[in-house]
Amino acid sequence: MHTPVAPAGATVPGVRHRTTDVNGTTLHHVTAGTSGDPVLLVHGFPESWWVFHRLIPLLAERHRVVAVDLRGFGDSATAGPDFGSAVAAEDLHALIGALDLGPVHLVGQDIAGGTLYRLAGDHPGDVRSLTAIEMGLGGFGLEGFADVTHGGSWHIGVLAAPGIARLLLTGRERELLGEWAFPSMTVVPGAVDDADVAELARTFARDGGWEGAAGLYRSMLTEGDELRARARTPLTVPALAVGGSGGPFTAATLAHVVQGPVRAVELDGVGHHVALEAPERLAAVLLDFLASL
Repeated sequence: MHTPVAPAGATVPGVRHRTTDVNGTTLHHVTAGTSGDPVLLVHGFPESWWVFHRLIPLLAERHRVVAVDLRGFGDSATAGPDFGSAVAAEDLHALIGALDLGPVHLVGQDIAGGTLYRLAGDHPGDVRSLTAIEMGLGGFGLEGFADVTHGGSWHIGVLAAPGIARLLLTGRERELLGEWAFPSMTVVPGAVDDADVAELARTFARDGGWEGAAGLYRSMLTEGDELRARARTPLTVPALAVGGSGGPFTAATLAHVVQGPVRAVELDGVGHHVALEAPERLAAVLLDFLASL
């Protein structure tokens, strides 16, 4: 069932908010644009649909755009202990069917990698093209970012450990995002402002607000063998890799799992949160790629 809803938090002109009941959960998503091939935008961490709010109007000039809050994120229903990339992929498959969208141009970033890879592999009819932005996969080097002894980040282990994020991070959402997460991962001055931090912190401050991120990070640390096995049958979908501060990492990841050449673009002077830091440049790259198909 699709239900138009008033925005629970921040919004932008021309965007319509809806919820849809699928796969035993309720997903919040926003839509924009009325014509053109559909584009499905999938966020990472510490994010929600809001990280695309500057990109959506630029894409909606030529495409129907849907930006979703994954289960456990944003204003979608919270996640349970069995949540991970496999469940998230089935959520998206069900959403694509419920909205009669497919096949979509699938665009995602960061920790959403496992979800997007599973969706494209398990439901190829859902996906017309795959764009990965600053994205990695378990089994292909992403686990290295959890190794604090070699420069990895502490937050991965904290989120993946059951219950620890709730114990340590509850009540500190705004400080975590505003004083650590975004300052440490963005390059463009002022790209993430107080309003952005407030909107994203609002959703993580919900009861159970960290559980979606916890599930995806647990998946990343445990699904490497499975994803490497899947890669023996490469995806045949057209693919674009967009790198920011991660440089060629995203392109190298896609090259392991996609058959044929991967179009690769690296945006100089941009950090990890490309859609917030350089929405016009990202839109130009995306629109050019989609037009070529």
